[in-house]
Amino acid sequence: MKIGLFIPCYVDALYPEVGVSTFKLLRSLGLDVEYPESQTCCGQPMGNAGFERMAEPLVDKFDELFRGYDYVVAPSASCAAYVRFFHPRMAAQAGHTCQAAGKTVDLVEFLHDVMQVKSLPARFPHRVSVHNSCHGVRELGLSSPSECNVPRFNKIIDLLRLVEGIEVVEPERPDECCGFGGMFAVEETAVSARMGLEKLKRHVATGAEYVTGPDSSCLMHLQGVAQKQGVEGIKFIHVAQILSAGL
Repeated sequence: MKIGLFIPCYVDALYPEVGVSTFKLLRSLGLDVEYPESQTCCGQPMGNAGFERMAEPLVDKFDELFRGYDYVVAPSASCAAYVRFFHPRMAAQAGHTCQAAGKTVDLVEFLHDVMQVKSLPARFPHRVSVHNSCHGVRELGLSSPSECNVPRFNKIIDLLRLVEGIEVVEPERPDECCGFGGMFAVEETAVSARMGLEKLKRHVATGAEYVTGPDSSCLMHLQGVAQKQGVEGIKFIHVAQILSAGL
């Protein structure tokens, strides 16, 4: 199986350790992993801001780079969801095909659904609160949405429970938005910050040492709120870093 590693631009710029952890984790499973060095943004910032036409060249670039892989794996639920659900329509509007979008998955999806991982060599002896990002819940189905009458499930927690020494907890109202929302955090700063503070309080109330999730963007927002409010004693870490701990 040939894997194309897609590292979103904000992860590459701000959290390169998440990309490195993802690469190590995939390679530890015996997979053939390649990182196309000329990759760039998937276009989500432009699309969220209402300038979708500006993102069309990035859709073509993404497909050109990644169409030859069996799967395209990204450590970002929001970017994986944007590629999978928006790229095909945008490509069609421009009169192009888009083969890579249907092969693009979030790291948690890939490990849980495709590889069906049942064991990991990782060890992380800490109490960890799980953050379910909105795109992961409602577009990728990484966990069950509370507004739907369905049996509860959480693929992030399933994977974390494979890690030795970890204690996994969830905050009250586990799938409520943290307030980041991409451009929303810029355009509605006060609302975004208040939502982030309320979410942070619920994570802190679990007694967790760490907050983890599949989106560095949400974790970045919560970390920023924590620093501004002077909240200490809790750290933020991408799920890829926990799952690869010790590799």
